[in-house]
Amino acid sequence: MGDLVERLREGLPDTAVLTDPDVTAAYRNDMASFCPSGRPAAVVLPRTVEQVQHVMRTATDLRVPVVPQGARTGLSGAANASDGCIALSLVKMDRILEIDPVDRIAVVEPGVVNADLSRAAGEHGLTYPPDPSSWESCTIGGNIGTGSGGLCCVKYGVTAEYVLGLDVVLADGRLLRTGRRTAKGVAGYDLTRLFVGSEGSLGVVVRAVLALRPAPPPQLVLAARFPGAAAAGEAVRRIMAGGHTPSLLELMDRTTVTAVNAVTGGILPEDTGALLLCAFDTPDPAADLAAVGALCEAAGASAVVPAEDRAESEMLLRARRLALPALERLGATMIDDVAVPRSRLAQMLEGVEGIAREQDLTIGVCAHAGDGNTHPVVCFDPADADQARRARASFDAIMELGLRLGGTITGEHGVGVLKKEWLARELGPVGVEVQRGIKQVFDPLGLLNPGKLF
Repeated sequence: MGDLVERLREGLPDTAVLTDPDVTAAYRNDMASFCPSGRPAAVVLPRTVEQVQHVMRTATDLRVPVVPQGARTGLSGAANASDGCIALSLVKMDRILEIDPVDRIAVVEPGVVNADLSRAAGEHGLTYPPDPSSWESCTIGGNIGTGSGGLCCVKYGVTAEYVLGLDVVLADGRLLRTGRRTAKGVAGYDLTRLFVGSEGSLGVVVRAVLALRPAPPPQLVLAARFPGAAAAGEAVRRIMAGGHTPSLLELMDRTTVTAVNAVTGGILPEDTGALLLCAFDTPDPAADLAAVGALCEAAGASAVVPAEDRAESEMLLRARRLALPALERLGATMIDDVAVPRSRLAQMLEGVEGIAREQDLTIGVCAHAGDGNTHPVVCFDPADADQARRARASFDAIMELGLRLGGTITGEHGVGVLKKEWLARELGPVGVEVQRGIKQVFDPLGLLNPGKLF
């Protein structure tokens, strides 16, 4: 421990190396439940690429594991510390280095907060579309590490589609540059995509070149009430089959609507089995909403209410972003992240309702319905051993259901610690063998984020 701290401080300011156990305890874990974490030997907060390289060289020399961290808003335990590790927090590397409105790119450090980048791009008439629900606090480095999505994915896509190039410090301290800053480029293997979603297990991202898009017009939102989740799923099927491209298509079930109303004073209709929010940012959003409203009615909507203006639209979107915090007020939560083909969304929702009945637990579901990414949230009392057991059983049953429907165990939250047993089931033995081989190439000593993914 003494040798490690001394070596770290040789290339870092004293204030960048934290060892007080009361302070380092705050860096033990992210926001996921049921994920073990250890005590870091030290927390390091570098501000430069050279300082990150020094950390990795020191870790390699001393054979000390390193856990890269961002804002720790993740939901899979991917940022959880292991005993004796260096917790490498990148939140101090928070500069927006460049915004180029001609090439439509941003060059940023990993600690830049997602919303801050969006606001900075907006000053140039541009936007950075990926917008996770935690966008006011999550960092770009964390978004890249987990391959984050967001509410607008149905039209604008996920983080991987916006990462053009990366600077990555490898396990031995070497600096690798991947990708490009041009609109096109296919030289060599696509290493950039390989790092997106790798959860800090292959290298430490220290700089990113991100694609920007022209800022869209303000969107208008429609709220459609359904007697149940299955009818809402049918509406989603009809909307997508009809060739519509909404900027947002989100779903909340009855449990989630009730929870959101409890924290907002009742901004959503209580007599709702499921609420579907659909938005358009097209030149004539009212016409698009009218067409989608008709499809919702045909699918069994009991009411279809288009927002009259931007303020009303923002109120509905705020309600959707409050879904997780509202459900957390019902107790501890296990948050699933299963994505299924859109055509099977209704089956997924009905299956989760059945699991909730079988396990006698409250499970609220919110979903990025437009791309089939569901977030069942299992609520329980962790002090009740039987409830905790049933919560874990519910979580696993939901993942099994998703795979059975042709889906995936994670659409945007990542694997981390929480789902690594299930990753092997989804990938199969050959897939796991290949991915472990890739890990061996980049991190032969196994020092980067050990115990995650596999």
